[in-house]
Amino acid sequence: MIYITRRETFNAAHRLFKQEWDDAKNLQVFGKCSNPNWHGHNYVLYVTLKGDVDPETGFLINLKDLSKIIKNRVIDKLDHKNMNLEVDFMKGIIPSTENVAIEIWKQLEGDVIAMGAQLHCVKVSETENNFAEYYG
Repeated sequence: MIYITRRETFNAAHRLFKQEWDDAKNLQVFGKCSNPNWHGHNYVLYVTLKGDVDPETGFLINLKDLSKIIKNRVIDKLDHKNMNLEVDFMKGIIPSTENVAIEIWKQLEGDVIAMGAQLHCVKVSETENNFAEYYG
């Protein structure tokens, strides 16, 4: 079993809030991340696959193919977008780092399986100090 990781980046805005709460309650729970005027991050995404090396190619999968899938299914949808308003797979979901990692997993899992690998981990770094890892 081998593990291989592809790193990608995207920039996105979001607001952590619950529609049914007033601004005071959102501020109490989510702090400055509940700013009604949004805020953004320079995210780093790590997608780790696992499986067996193909003896013919020496690859688990071709990382160029994985990069295309990540770009088409995730980066093109998130980069320079507002996650609350513009990203189809985040509609109705609080865009916390945890939820972003889970939803990215859902976007990638089928394509990764079709490539003959298994999705092992999706890691989303929101800041230098804050990240979430999802293992399905």
